[in-house]
Amino acid sequence: MEAQAQGLLETEPLQGRDEDTVASDDFSSMLSEEEREELKAELVQLEDEITTLRQVLSAKERHLVEIKQKLGMNLMNELKQNFSRSWYDVQTTTAYKKTHETLSHAGQKATAAFSNVGTAISKKFGDMSYSIRHSISMPAMRRK
Repeated sequence: MEAQAQGLLETEPLQGRDEDTVASDDFSSMLSEEEREELKAELVQLEDEITTLRQVLSAKERHLVEIKQKLGMNLMNELKQNFSRSWYDVQTTTAYKKTHETLSHAGQKATAAFSNVGTAISKKFGDMSYSIRHSISMPAMRRK
């Protein structure tokens, strides 16, 4: 009894053989021999179709590579195109536009601030130059 209770409490997923056992126990008893044969035939048909589709896909991929080679398209060109397209996509996002606008505005403010600082420094040097010239030209301020 304890072993049965333990089995009901297991939480690990079914693996390989366990799934086959459960599947055969659950459905094999419910299916008639005719239904089982129909399902086997359908299974074989689906597997054949999948194989055919894989072969067709492989042929199409080879043809695609040939066309790209004829057109001179290679991996590097594709990477460049993908990068350009991605960069364009980024630039057209609202977030990028807002960030660009904000940084542009901040750059303009910084430029104006540096210009004002430069003007103030130039003015101070100009005042100092005038002061030095003025003191040199005044004999009373010279010490000998």
